[in-house]
Amino acid sequence: MTTIGFIGSGNIGGTVARLAVAAGYDVVVSNSRGPETLREFVDDLGAHAKAATAAEAAAAGDIVVVSVPFKAFPQLPVAELAGKVVLDTNNYYPQRDGNFEALDKGEKTSAQLEQEALGSAKVVKVFNNLYSGHLANLSRPAGAADRSALPIAGDDAAAKQTATEFLDKIGYDAVDAGTLADSWRQEPGTPVYGPPYGEYGVEAGTPASADQIRQALSEAKR
Repeated sequence: MTTIGFIGSGNIGGTVARLAVAAGYDVVVSNSRGPETLREFVDDLGAHAKAATAAEAAAAGDIVVVSVPFKAFPQLPVAELAGKVVLDTNNYYPQRDGNFEALDKGEKTSAQLEQEALGSAKVVKVFNNLYSGHLANLSRPAGAADRSALPIAGDDAAAKQTATEFLDKIGYDAVDAGTLADSWRQEPGTPVYGPPYGEYGVEAGTPASADQIRQALSEAKR
């Protein structure tokens, strides 16, 4: 059984964990406050879930979802993530994270900085462009006419294929948005960030097809 590790179990990380358990995966979840603070969440997820430290979750995961404030990426457990597919949900918000000159100048993307920090890990940008309520409620079985798609970006083709297969299992199609250098097209303020999936706060969301996501990505401007 494939195990999904989670570094960060808040709105997005916690939602992906729920979808993963529903799809039959084992999950190991963590947060910045310690495993004991996740007891209620793990009990709710059931027998396929357990809580751990971030390093333990990284070591346990065949795939690891990183969902922490962007400014925390230098504290990620590099050794435990070595060689693994890392699904990066993070967004750069200067008002929260402080300023990163390379990002402010458009010289790098946040995913590129994380990839540089993580060395041999294989970073794929995904889950960063929609509200957690929509992520929870738009999951659909394969072949459903109203299935939604999510953009993914990465530099490693095999890692993107792994991400695509994981998305399929939890109820989503994937649209290849290019490399990590291209991942700005799915960052905050772009056409694919939020609106394709409906109004923020309206939990049901609006299905967004692969064609709609491709169109939104094509309209992005820096």
